[in-house]
Amino acid sequence: MSDFDILSFGETMAMFVAEQAGDLAKVDAFHKRIAGADSNVAIGLSRLGFKVAWLSRVGADSLGRFVVDTLEKEGLDCRHVDIDTAHPTGFQLKSRADNGSDPAVEYFRRGSAASHLSSHSIVPELLNARHLHATGIPPALSETARQMSFELMTRMREAGRSVSFDPNLRPSLWASEQQMISEINRLAALAHWVLPGLSEGRLLTGYEDPADIAAFYLDQGAEAVAIKLGPHGAYYRTQLDAGFVAGVPVETVVDTVGAGDGFAVGMISALLENHSFAEAVMRANWIGSRAVQSRGDMEGLPSRTEMSAEFENAVRGQASLLQGNALLL
Repeated sequence: MSDFDILSFGETMAMFVAEQAGDLAKVDAFHKRIAGADSNVAIGLSRLGFKVAWLSRVGADSLGRFVVDTLEKEGLDCRHVDIDTAHPTGFQLKSRADNGSDPAVEYFRRGSAASHLSSHSIVPELLNARHLHATGIPPALSETARQMSFELMTRMREAGRSVSFDPNLRPSLWASEQQMISEINRLAALAHWVLPGLSEGRLLTGYEDPADIAAFYLDQGAEAVAIKLGPHGAYYRTQLDAGFVAGVPVETVVDTVGAGDGFAVGMISALLENHSFAEAVMRANWIGSRAVQSRGDMEGLPSRTEMSAEFENAVRGQASLLQGNALLL
């Protein structure tokens, strides 16, 4: 067996976050961080004590070294991050939003090293991981990265590993909306646990109601679906159960970016620890609520110690909701 609990893959970019609010063109000072939905989830799982392998590419440049150094400090195994001497590390500029609104983000990632990910990066050792987490971002980067996504998900599922999938739609990276919907749904059909947001689910399936969106993916072969409803919480459905779990109240929303990644961290970690799907959604809601209270994409993701100390208090009283809001199929 592998030394890894979880395999994750994708693009980690350098991120320059504005130190003051306003138009990015007028900002003088930025703080350097990293960004990437896939690596956010990997970091969150590492903080909870899981051994996570990270599969990616960075440029042979200072930003690439910064990305790898940061990921390694977070406990990720980066032995399978290739250094690309021909293509640069992608980066982004992010505005400062002080009123809880979504920040403006400008991407500089076209032709990046990570867009040249391909199936050649897959080595047998990685396929021994217990679980694979995938999103819809790598397949949007390039044809070769899309082929790698399909191969990884197919081979892991065939090997009896569990697979989770967050659509994480990035329409600007696709040639057309039709192609995005088709390819993302093909990938979702390879996953055991599908984790869309409500607006994503509506676009991808054509259905409005969370129950119908979930049924669409269950019919495609998923074992369970959790649909993120923002601050309201989440709806979940399996072949045997369905229900709504209320969100965790937050006094001040600082930065909404990364909330969905926090949700995925909660779902995956709880399910790998054999909690019920409803219990996993409770943890997912809590970590998602924690993420929006921090500036930065992954700064609010908790350690195992922090989760043990805070989670029970945060969701006390919600346990009854699992029964009170359970829906009959």
